[in-house]
Amino acid sequence: MARTKAGADEPTIIKKYANRRLYDTGRSSYVTLDDLCEMVKDGIDFVVIDAKGGDDITRSVLTQIIVDQESKGENLLPTGFLKNLIGFYGDSIQGVVPNYLEQTLEVFVKNQEKMREQINKSFEGMNTMQGMFTQMPGAQNLEEMNRKNMEMFEKTMKMFMPFNQEFQNNDKQQD
Repeated sequence: MARTKAGADEPTIIKKYANRRLYDTGRSSYVTLDDLCEMVKDGIDFVVIDAKGGDDITRSVLTQIIVDQESKGENLLPTGFLKNLIGFYGDSIQGVVPNYLEQTLEVFVKNQEKMREQINKSFEGMNTMQGMFTQMPGAQNLEEMNRKNMEMFEKTMKMFMPFNQEFQNNDKQQD
């Protein structure tokens, strides 16, 4: 669950002005997309509001942050995934995709957290360098979590495959 600034119940309001500047009302200062990226990483909840019209533009600003990170070489989204995602716009399944992706990512994040905890516990249990190259305590649990993550990833990719093949077939027919 995302934290809010200073423990408040409401998310921090970021106003975006016509000159493209972003103003953090919680800190009473201008911020950049990089600042907002750090807020996301720190778990600080915020909403971006268009200063002129009052519209919630959080989604477009978050998308802009992703594009900015991708352009800096922080490639997280594979090209095939992006193409498949674009293919869902306007499709009858479009309404299901956001919820599915969000739930799948939540499961992935929880598994990653468990894996990190297990790794930390494993290293805490090692008192000496002796036996470091033998199997680490808890390695079977790590392998099981990794296997589950891979299964989930493969199921996700299989879900997208029929649409990707249909998309590719349509491209070939147009040539």
